[in-house]
Order: sequence, then structure tokens, then C-alpha cells
Amino acid sequence: MRSCRAGRPLQTTPIYDRLKGMGAVFGQYYGLEQPLWFAPEGVEDKFSWRRSTDFEHVAREVKTVRDGVGMMETSGFAKYKITGKGARAYLDRLLACRIPALGKMTLAPMLKHDGKLIGDFTLATMGEDDFLLIGSGVAENYHMRWFESHLPEDGSVRFEAIGLGLAGLAIAGPKSRELIAKLTHLDMSTDAFPFMAIRKMDIGMAPAIVGRVSYTGDLGYEIWMKPEYQRYIFEKILEAGAEFGIGLFGLRALNSLRLEKAYGSWSREYRPLYGPFEAELGRFIALKKDADFIGKAAAAKEKEEGGALRLRTFVIEAKDADVVGDEPIWHKGEVKGWVTSGGYAHGPGLSVAVGYVPREIAEDVEGWQIELLGDMLPAKLQSTALFDADGAVMRG
Repeated sequence: MRSCRAGRPLQTTPIYDRLKGMGAVFGQYYGLEQPLWFAPEGVEDKFSWRRSTDFEHVAREVKTVRDGVGMMETSGFAKYKITGKGARAYLDRLLACRIPALGKMTLAPMLKHDGKLIGDFTLATMGEDDFLLIGSGVAENYHMRWFESHLPEDGSVRFEAIGLGLAGLAIAGPKSRELIAKLTHLDMSTDAFPFMAIRKMDIGMAPAIVGRVSYTGDLGYEIWMKPEYQRYIFEKILEAGAEFGIGLFGLRALNSLRLEKAYGSWSREYRPLYGPFEAELGRFIALKKDADFIGKAAAAKEKEEGGALRLRTFVIEAKDADVVGDEPIWHKGEVKGWVTSGGYAHGPGLSVAVGYVPREIAEDVEGWQIELLGDMLPAKLQSTALFDADGAVMRG
């Protein structure tokens, strides 16, 4: 394990010491220290292919979110600012979604010329010629090469990778609206601040950008601020959240939470190997918009022909281990697909796998097995989300 710790910590955020003091067990992603989970005193992170020392503690973090409100750090996401008179047309050409209205966000797939997924982002319209794009932190350099190679030569677009120039926090859970309402004078009701809304506002005395969205699938908010304000906002949220039983959660709990919603992730479910309709992102591909976005013709062809694969979620009869990715998916005695990611969904208490299978058998509920650590485990297709299947909680 010594080599895994070499050179660390290299990059940290302003609340690194506070998180560490509260039990954070860190992983590093492209050099940035990010909390994986929070360990009680005397408990250490021990590697195992099977469920390990973190299991019950991650379960506690998940329960904190689902029952009340949890907070996590999100500074590791990539943040991009796109401005200029040509910004809207530039993004309309690069992204397959419709450009959202002022003060709104949308999921924004990005395609290659062959129609395969080259990125998935959240796009927010902050002004007429002012946009904020949020994506995978580990893919920032990869995506920047693409963005820069397609910039117009007339200088009408300025594209900036913000990096740690914006720090982030997120709160999620049924008490998150009550919590954030204590920190701002603005009306945070559903009518005034609906799902996928975004705006600049003060949190206490600190300026921030707040979006009503959450990768947990629950009611939640993402809060972005300059790094000099992160510690202040962190402490204000903890103070205001005390009456709601606020707790911290890390990336392992986030993985558990997103599995309940069958949300995909970059480099796993979303890669240049897969088309948007295969990846179940078809509803975000605006084939009818006027802009001839990159990959539009190929995406239209995929929709018409159906594509070869489908992304599906399975519940596994697991024992003491859960999939992590690349395990074989069997169907009626033959290997037919592969797991892209998975883990234990602590909310419903189920072991979950997400992966790709041939389109022709993608609606079969029974007949599945997933191979894990030498065992052939029965699996069943999960056709609806395990949490908030109709999106009522998320949008309410």
C-alpha cells in the first residue's frame, strides 16, 4: 500500500483538514484528495474484494441522506465557463442537448462524429452569453482537447477550465430544502426554485451558485463557490443542519445512492464505445433541434436501427461481495454482456449491477446470472429505479 500513498496529499481543498478531522478516508482522483467515506475512530479502510470495514459505515451515510440530509464535497468535478457572443452557437454544435433557458440546467451528452458518447455534462445557462458546464474531473484534460480543437477562429468564444477556482459542496435528502432555506433570504419553494433551476445567491454572507440537482436522485442542491468561501459555507451548512441531523457522506455512499436510480457514470456506462440510445440517454438527444451538432446523423441512424446494446440494471443474489465492473453477464448459459459498474444499494439492501447486454434480450427479466469471484450468482432484471421510480421526490 506504500506506493498508493506516495506523493500524497498533493492537491487539497480548503476544508481538507476539517474533513480529515471528522473521519474522512480519502482517495485521490487526478491528484485531488476526495473523501471516500467517514470512519469512526479506530476503524481503518482495509482493501478486500469482499465487503470490508467500510460497509456498515457507508450504510449509515446512505441512511443519513435518505432519512434527513447529508453533505458531501464536490470540488473534484470539472467546471468550465463558456462566454462570448458565439458561445451559444458553439455549445449547440458540440452538445447533443437543447440549450436550456436562462436560469435552467439540463443533462448534456456530447458525441463524436460516429455518434458515440464522448462526454456527459450538466449545462447551465447563467446569462445570454454565459454558460457553466459541469463534468467528470478525471476527464478534464481529455475533454479540453476536444473543446479547444473545435473553438471558432474568430475569437467569439472564450472557453475556460475553472478547475479548483470553484469549490463545491452538495446537500441531499428530504430535509435539504428546509436546510438551504435557512441560509438564504430567497424563496426556495418548488414553485420559485424548481428541479433543474440554477441561480447566483448568497449563502449566509458568501456568494455562491446554487443548482437544484443531485446525483443521489433525492431532493438536493449543488453549491459552487470560490475556494476562499468554501470553509465558511461548509460551517454554515453544518450549523444550520444540526437540527435536521445532518451528516457527511463520501463517494462510496454516493455510488450506493446513484445505483438506486440506475444513474450512469463517465468512463463506465458512458464511454466512446456506446451510443446514446444504447446508454439510455436518448431523451436528451435533441434530433429535432436546428443545430447540426456533431454526431447528429449517426445518432439519428442509431435511433432508427435500434443499436446493438442496451444498458440495464440487475439485482444480484450476492453473498458477501459485490461487483465493481467488467464481470461477465450470463443469459441462459451463455456470456452475453458485461458489467460496467455496481455495488451494494444500502437503501433497499440489495446488490446491484449495471451493464450492457444485447438489445434483443434486454427486456428479459429472468434467465440471468452474473459471475463474481468464481461464483455464478442468479440475477434479475430491474426494469424500474429502486428509489423514486417516477421522480416525484427529486422534482417535488
